[in-house]
Amino acid sequence: MIHEIDARGLACPQPVILTKKAIEAGEDCVVIVDNEAARDNVCRMAKSQGCGADVEEGEGCFRIRVTQEADRKAKELFVPAAGPTVVVFPSDCMGKGDDELGNILMRGFLHTLGDISPRPDVMIFFNAGVKLTTEGSEVLEDLRALEKTGARLLVCGTCLDFFGLKDKLQAGIISNMYDIAETMLSAGRIVRI
Repeated sequence: MIHEIDARGLACPQPVILTKKAIEAGEDCVVIVDNEAARDNVCRMAKSQGCGADVEEGEGCFRIRVTQEADRKAKELFVPAAGPTVVVFPSDCMGKGDDELGNILMRGFLHTLGDISPRPDVMIFFNAGVKLTTEGSEVLEDLRALEKTGARLLVCGTCLDFFGLKDKLQAGIISNMYDIAETMLSAGRIVRI
């Protein structure tokens, strides 16, 4: 029996995450989406995982049949880094330009990190990025969930002091530039947001 995933109306990246979970479970599936961006994203991810992705269009939606392929060479392309994967957050927004959009993107990114693998080993917050870890942040639930999965959150103490937020820390541990520099220099991979 083919597993059906109705992803109509779901915001990016939920259709991709649901499809990836089915692929990781070894299931063939049919994913139903209601827009071209979701169709393209699901197809691209499925193919990157070595799966087939055939699309039928009709009745205002796309039905994507994702099939496990015998040749899974795409999965073999990922080679784990020699050291930890470190994600650095120098801002509370993702990207440059509009801050409102940057906040939306940051919330989506941090929520997605809990649903994908590999997950980061260490997350470093400095400059305005420390605001993500403090009282009132919209991403605290996601950060705490990542901590529970084993991610270490290092938060710059100097930056917390600068913004007057040291007593409002809600996720991670107060760190210092020595620990931050040492962690970054020993990283196998650094991702800067």
